[in-house]
Amino acid sequence: MNPPRILLIDDEPAFRSLCEQWLTSAGYEVRGGASLDEARALLGPFDPDLLLLDLSLPPHFDPARTLQAVPEFASRPVIILTGHADRELALQAMQQGAWDFIAKPLDPDMLAVVVKRAVTKHQLSRELQQLRKGQGSGTPLDRLIGVSPSMTGVRALVERIAPTDARVLVMGPSGTGKEVISRALHDLSLRAEGPFISVHCGAIPADLLESELFGYVKGAFTGADRDRDGLLKLADGGTLFLDEIGEMPLPMQVKLLRVLQEGSFYPVGGRSLQQINVRVVSATNANLPDMVARGEFREDLYYRIKGVTIETRPLCERPEDIPLLVRHFIAQLAQESGQPSLHLEPEVLDWVLRRGWPGNVRELRNSLESICALSRGGRVTLDDVALLHPGAQGGADQDDGALSDAPLEEQVRALEIRLIRRALAQHEDNRTRAAAALGLSRQGLLKKIERYGL
Repeated sequence: MNPPRILLIDDEPAFRSLCEQWLTSAGYEVRGGASLDEARALLGPFDPDLLLLDLSLPPHFDPARTLQAVPEFASRPVIILTGHADRELALQAMQQGAWDFIAKPLDPDMLAVVVKRAVTKHQLSRELQQLRKGQGSGTPLDRLIGVSPSMTGVRALVERIAPTDARVLVMGPSGTGKEVISRALHDLSLRAEGPFISVHCGAIPADLLESELFGYVKGAFTGADRDRDGLLKLADGGTLFLDEIGEMPLPMQVKLLRVLQEGSFYPVGGRSLQQINVRVVSATNANLPDMVARGEFREDLYYRIKGVTIETRPLCERPEDIPLLVRHFIAQLAQESGQPSLHLEPEVLDWVLRRGWPGNVRELRNSLESICALSRGGRVTLDDVALLHPGAQGGADQDDGALSDAPLEEQVRALEIRLIRRALAQHEDNRTRAAAALGLSRQGLLKKIERYGL
């Protein structure tokens, strides 16, 4: 998936360079400009997810001129960059349609939090528009790809519990699709028309997490110039997804527990109790029972969030899902790159099946994206793979140690898939001849093809 795009318009080159470094290191694609005219010129070709716009731009450094321009940019979130003396003008910009404003000098942590919220809002809005136009990628369950027993079980459990308000804890290694499962739970629920708010509990600095979740009132702390709703309030009527909840600091766990028990909270610095109605879905790659035993996670919070537990398995334990995932991602990448189709040579699929994929589905997708970017003519060859992974041309004897730690049954299953794919490719998908080459009956081959999702 392409990184979110940010257009930064500020006339100070040194400030622009520093911001670009911060945002690039946070995973964004950034382009910069120094004037409103440059903003207009870059807006169409770059198609940013977010616009960071200085309030005083040349040629006349007239904030009023920038204010007048805000509505034409407001098809995506606009964040105003302003000095402390210009806060009233920044508030006017918000009345004109700006998403938020940040005062200079910028705090990198605050910039990261505000930018992430704005980008997420834009992307969710765009996804909702696509779904309403019938351009979504099938049903929510179709996003849970795989034919392994573990994935079949996950789909069945999601389908059963999604319409309820039961709290859910999704546990599993990084990159195994915990957020995809959580979104499917939301999209299949009675709250599907409400918001899906995602919070990475380890990505927000501990001293900012409370104000981000609970919001704050004007004057609660230095820089709190106005009342601000937190993510809990924004999730009202929808689903709050607490990603990597095991990384939440203990003091914050106490406050979250109170919210889950009472369905209400006080904003930071506030005395007015706010009621909310949210469904909480949590996810973690940590072993929460072990953390509870060590005193690193509250036992009462653990039992409050666990509700129904869904466990995801690493790819090394479900190799039969890999061909389906590859097919899905290749189709996505072809669409994103504007190509009619992308085709993987059989040797490339063999290489994919031999690897261990410690980063699981996320690593598989990112690796395919990099490899496909190097391909020519819509065909992905082992030579393309070798440009990024030199050992790939070594063939079957150089298996990168892919399944060396996996159970024998899983290694045999992966080998069967690889040999079946190779036989089908060699015999141009003639299943009768491929079965004969493998020493199988045609019916026996068809059963294996169905079993492995080939």
